Amino acid sequence: MLIHVLFLLLGVGLLYGGGEALVEGASDLARRLGMSTLVIGLTVVAFGTSAPELAATLTATLDGSPELGLGNVVGSNIANIGLILGVSALLLPLHTTTRFILREIPFMVACSALLIPVVADDLISRTEGVLFSVGLIGYLAFMFFAGRNDATSHDPEEDLPSAGRAVAFVVLGAVLLVGGAKALVLGGVEIARALDVSERVIGLTMVAVGTSLPELASSLAAARRGESDMVLGNVVGSNVFNVLCILGVTATTMPMVVDGAGARTDLLAMLALSLLVPLLLWKGRNMGRREGAGLLILWAGYLAFLALRLPTVG
Repeated sequence: MLIHVLFLLLGVGLLYGGGEALVEGASDLARRLGMSTLVIGLTVVAFGTSAPELAATLTATLDGSPELGLGNVVGSNIANIGLILGVSALLLPLHTTTRFILREIPFMVACSALLIPVVADDLISRTEGVLFSVGLIGYLAFMFFAGRNDATSHDPEEDLPSAGRAVAFVVLGAVLLVGGAKALVLGGVEIARALDVSERVIGLTMVAVGTSLPELASSLAAARRGESDMVLGNVVGSNVFNVLCILGVTATTMPMVVDGAGARTDLLAMLALSLLVPLLLWKGRNMGRREGAGLLILWAGYLAFLALRLPTVG
């Protein structure tokens, strides 16, 4: 038991250090490339923090458990909104622009809505995986083009960090986040098993939440620095990446046979939360502590719903 507690502590330390390094590197990279921190959050940070979901989903599918892979993506997207946005908004009121609400958030909503008909036939085919991957390329191209247009000018006498240093911090942060998430989940799972918690409960909670820990760590680091754009960009970008990149790469590698009917409730919950984000932001273009608390309550309610469903699951 002691070694597993040490894994928990190690995971927390790595997540903290990784979040700080990733956010610092991403902020420096945005300044160096002349891009907004919002777009860097939507792309670079989102991709870096989605690495655990990609590893978990691809591994689960190749091991013959594609439903676990799909559940990981959906559960992580729900946690990104309910847990991560909720906690971040409690720490720092999240301000944004009408342009972000009307231009970037619709990508997240569209990806959430798209999954419902895709899994209705109980299969995410290789063709659909390729289309998701093509959609990801289009999304990245649009984001980088938009980022160049949205960039704010900087003082020409400002001492900008080197691009190499910024990239090194981004890579270091991503590596520490992945390692921290793995250590924390390993310690937590073994402690849960020692306490006779069922494998099903562990999978529905620790796996989905565990792979979202990098997003949580980087978002909290950004919130402490007052980078509300990066918090919102990280969550929205991660949810887009989880669908287009993770399911795209996984289904292209191996078609995913899933239980479409069984996943419908979770998919609808993901879509409902995705639609709730622009509604919460629209009035005053900010998300404060009250909205953050509301998101946390909804996420806790979703977990409670899952717990109530467990006894009746096959």
